[in-house]
Amino acid sequence: MNVRFLLILLGISSQLAAQSIKYPETRKTEQTDDYFGTKIDDPYRWLENDRSAETAEWVRAENNVTEKYLSAIPFRNDLKKRMTELWNFPKSSVPFKGGNAYYVYTNNGLQNQFVLNRLTDLQEKSTIFLDPNTFSTDGTINIGSVEVSGNGKYLAYSISSAGSDWSQILVKNTDNGKSQNDTINWVKFSGIAWKGNGFYYSGYDAPKPGEELKGKNEFHKVFYHLLGTPQSEDRLVFEDKEHPLRNFSATVTADERFLIISGSEGTSGNNLIVQDLQNEKSGFTTLVNDFKNDLYVIDNIGDRLLVHTNRGASNYQLVSMNAVNPGEAWQAIIPEKSEVLQEVKTGKDFIIANYLQDAKSVLKAYEMNGVFLRDLPLETIGTVDQLSANRKDDFIFYALTTFTAPTTIYKYNISTNEQQIYFRPKMRFKSEDYVTKQVFYNSYDGTRIPMFIVHHKDAILDGQRPTLLFGYGGFNISKTPEFKIERLLLLEQGGVFAMPCIRGGGEYGETWHEAGTQLKKQNVFNDFISAANYLIKENYTNNTKLGIGGRSNGGLLVGAVMTQRPDLFQVALPAVGVLDMLRYHQFTIGWAWKGDYGSSEDSVQFRYLLAYSPLHNIRAGMKYPATLVTTGDHDDRVVPAHSFKFIAALQEKYSGEQPQLIRIDVNAGHAGSTALGSSKPVAKQIEEQTDVFSFLLYNLGVDYKKQ
Repeated sequence: MNVRFLLILLGISSQLAAQSIKYPETRKTEQTDDYFGTKIDDPYRWLENDRSAETAEWVRAENNVTEKYLSAIPFRNDLKKRMTELWNFPKSSVPFKGGNAYYVYTNNGLQNQFVLNRLTDLQEKSTIFLDPNTFSTDGTINIGSVEVSGNGKYLAYSISSAGSDWSQILVKNTDNGKSQNDTINWVKFSGIAWKGNGFYYSGYDAPKPGEELKGKNEFHKVFYHLLGTPQSEDRLVFEDKEHPLRNFSATVTADERFLIISGSEGTSGNNLIVQDLQNEKSGFTTLVNDFKNDLYVIDNIGDRLLVHTNRGASNYQLVSMNAVNPGEAWQAIIPEKSEVLQEVKTGKDFIIANYLQDAKSVLKAYEMNGVFLRDLPLETIGTVDQLSANRKDDFIFYALTTFTAPTTIYKYNISTNEQQIYFRPKMRFKSEDYVTKQVFYNSYDGTRIPMFIVHHKDAILDGQRPTLLFGYGGFNISKTPEFKIERLLLLEQGGVFAMPCIRGGGEYGETWHEAGTQLKKQNVFNDFISAANYLIKENYTNNTKLGIGGRSNGGLLVGAVMTQRPDLFQVALPAVGVLDMLRYHQFTIGWAWKGDYGSSEDSVQFRYLLAYSPLHNIRAGMKYPATLVTTGDHDDRVVPAHSFKFIAALQEKYSGEQPQLIRIDVNAGHAGSTALGSSKPVAKQIEEQTDVFSFLLYNLGVDYKKQ
């Protein structure tokens, strides 16, 4: 018998169950702000204090309501079992070289965190060098940056806890694996750049007690740490006292000659400052003084730096500039093409360029002077999401990912033009039974938008397919084919997964990005709504079978479109979303997003932000989709107050039958899963995605079938 029909007979259909939900009473306060003469109420401001006892009690109460609802979904346990089966397969990263050894991340299947292994020879079996699973009992400590010293004797690595962006840097001896007595605290938004017997890193002053996870991040600094000395003796290398809202990252060229300081005022655009470490008394030289473009130093050849940039090239190019004589004209090594140049690596006398062509990866090899050699033979259409090369090697490693198959690692020799599979995972899922297609549709203003659509090869497009439409649309981030285990659960139930490459992303260069920023942000939402209309028009699904999802900026996307077009969607899944567009810049690193969003501190931008801010556009009496908001209590990037205030307002004003719930993960932060895992332990990822997809499938009316 149909499970959903049986539930109706028993009088506990999802609608009736939703009507009986008793949401926690959320206290309201008299809080009103005046924006250029416009009064805005903010009655749930107290929820911004996410460390208070009252907020903790509210979190507990909301989680209890959500758990009661989710536990009543009849196939939740079966779905979790299937999720665990799918997740349980060996995984590997691309190897990277450090000194004369190689390092590679692996996971045997269900380990909470990836393990870093060391290989003295690629033909030998690797040995475990760093296992973060031993750092805690619950797997909530993860590895961040990893860098090996130039002489190969030491490996410095950062770790973070409970998903926070704050991290520590520690050091191990590569010969004997022993930990050194070096601990660096209050590190954030930092790499590790070795020079001699020490390294450069970036950090902030220690925050005030209680402000660690929500206080505004100001006065970023670059330090140099000498091995064997306490952090208190670290040398301050660079700071900018006049601009508290600038971040600075430090890198060192492979020959350790140049220190590169890259300063930023937001999430795109940076200046470029260099110091010749052969003559440190010479001080710093500014190569680029403004913040209008992106500039990434890839390598150096003598005095000249190879720089990957969109300066004068919306689709990016590779140029050469003189680090000693900044007045000398730049030289184009790989000029701009119609495809977007996403990434560049240098090897032994060659350059590898990773391009995007209609949101799909293309690899090209060049000589060091920019002369084209050949296209690399990619096995299938997908995304190259890891690329590893070394100036001492004539080969590279790269990872190729698709929507329906996990990441495969390839080794390619430039000299011989030979390619071999280094690692191909095996899992209990028949990828060959599913198809991925790319379609193009027109948005409201006629702009042509690409979209990937994935479903079973035998699926009948009868307008009844349960469908998840997923998007992002911001910060120059491209949405390309990506493998997410949880999405297989939808595909196995005859569902459709769709991902449009909407404006605001980087799929077609900086021009595409800018078309979805600030006073053009509505383009992003229109593109997404148009994608939904396309799926319905082309008979994939209908508005009662359509769910939408997105994370972070994608959570904003979901919040905006569900409040603008609540009639178009059955389920909404805003995850760790930016949902209060009037106050987002008040917390942690939020100020850095003004380049994409604008700010309520400007009268024109305030009115634009108010028009789409999800929190401020929830209307009383409106019927919204079944909504499951997800966040983490240690999210110090998009602070959980966004999600707290949004769901409180939604529960207060909504009077329909659909559930309006929030799932707040404890000891978890912002980051989602990547090819190398997540700051969130695997066990927590499985639990979270089980709940999200149980909620999605149940509210889309799926008659769940065991696999």
